[in-house]
Amino acid sequence: MFQKIVVGTDGSDGATVALNTAIELAQATGAELHVVSAMKAPLTGGFVGPEAMSVIPATPDWSDAARAELDTILGRASLEAKAHGVQVDVHAEIGSAAEVICQVADDVGADLIVVGSRGMKGGRRFLGSVPNSVSHHAGCSVLIVDTGS
Repeated sequence: MFQKIVVGTDGSDGATVALNTAIELAQATGAELHVVSAMKAPLTGGFVGPEAMSVIPATPDWSDAARAELDTILGRASLEAKAHGVQVDVHAEIGSAAEVICQVADDVGADLIVVGSRGMKGGRRFLGSVPNSVSHHAGCSVLIVDTGS
């Protein structure tokens, strides 16, 4: 059935529901699980000329702190998957969550992406959300788990 499953997490309660579903699916099918966590780099404005505004990437200190946070989130997810006997690889990336999830899925040849339903209701449904974007851009099947949020 499934050989490679990708799941995104930000460590939130809703994402944990999606993670647990992905772990159950991987355990039931013997699939390899790839857990992804992504964070957008903050940008600061700076003047280049008298009227021009450019965007300057954040300092390396922020990058180190972000990497540490992603590593903590992924460490917990990895321990949970391994506790259920699931083979797991983790991917910490800087970038848009939806884009990173789809890219990792393409890179590993996933046949399923699991995401939580956060942002699928109300105004965010129209403005964009991770599950909405993933469902429209994924190169494989997508399971959107009802996380109650």
